[in-house]
Formats: sequence, structure tokens, C-alpha cells
Amino acid sequence: GREGQLGHSNQQQQLLPKKIKALVGRRVIAVSAGHAHNLALAADGAVWSWGYGSYGKLGHGNLQLQLPKKIEALAGQRVVAVSAGGLHSLAITADGAVWSWGYGSQGRLGHGDEQQKLLPKKVEAFADQRVVAVSAGTCHSIAITADGAVLTWGG
Repeated sequence: GREGQLGHSNQQQQLLPKKIKALVGRRVIAVSAGHAHNLALAADGAVWSWGYGSYGKLGHGNLQLQLPKKIEALAGQRVVAVSAGGLHSLAITADGAVWSWGYGSQGRLGHGDEQQKLLPKKVEAFADQRVVAVSAGTCHSIAITADGAVLTWGG
């Protein structure tokens, strides 16, 4: 697509499924499609993102259009789940921590403010809990903890 969300070197629409060259040879175990951006989780715990980088939702520290690229800010973290929202992104690491980045309006990132984050940042509100699932919506986020509690934040 025009905003790079398909992950190919051209920005044309694609009428049939086409393999993303940048991810060939990598074992991808989960994907999530947001608004003109995507996340892919590799078996080694690395997260790849691509598409329209507005508000920092790709996690690369900039606002640029991007072909699939590993999020270096999460290197050293073993990510086990990802979710791409409207203008923000979420990840869970193996220790049960939640990380968020992108558009912060209405508190959707969970950091107690409305600032955008160009790089993934750990959500400290979950410091004493283990999160097992997350979902990023358009203006809000949801998490499930290991004890079955459901927590929501945003607008």
C-alpha cells in the first residue's frame, strides 16, 4: 500500500498474497496489523515492524516510512507477544513486562502521561504483575495478567 504497510519495496496495492522478502529465512510466529503499520514476532524473540511510522509507532526512534526492520530498542529482551493498535504498539517480554510506544494521547501507552514515545518503553504500572496477553485498540489498550485480571487504559 501507499504507506508501506505491505512490506514490499514498492508502494503499490497487492492483489494476491506475496512473501515479504525482508522476512524470508526468519521463523515468524506471530503478526499484528495496525493502522498502516505492522508488527512481526520472530521465534528468537525479536520484533520487526514496518509501514507508516507516524507518532513513532514503529519503535525505531523516528517517524519515517519503513520496510520491515528489527526494533533494535528491544534487542536483549525476549518478546513473547505483540499487538499493533491504531497509532501505538504493545509487546510483552518473557518476564511478563509490557512495553509500549507510539502515540500517547488519552494515555493509551500506560505511562501516566500523553507523550508520544518513539522507542519502546516499559510500562511501570505492571512492575509487580505478570502480563500474559495484550491488545492495542484505536485509542486504548487491554492486558490480562497471569491471575486472570483484565486491565484497561486509554480513552
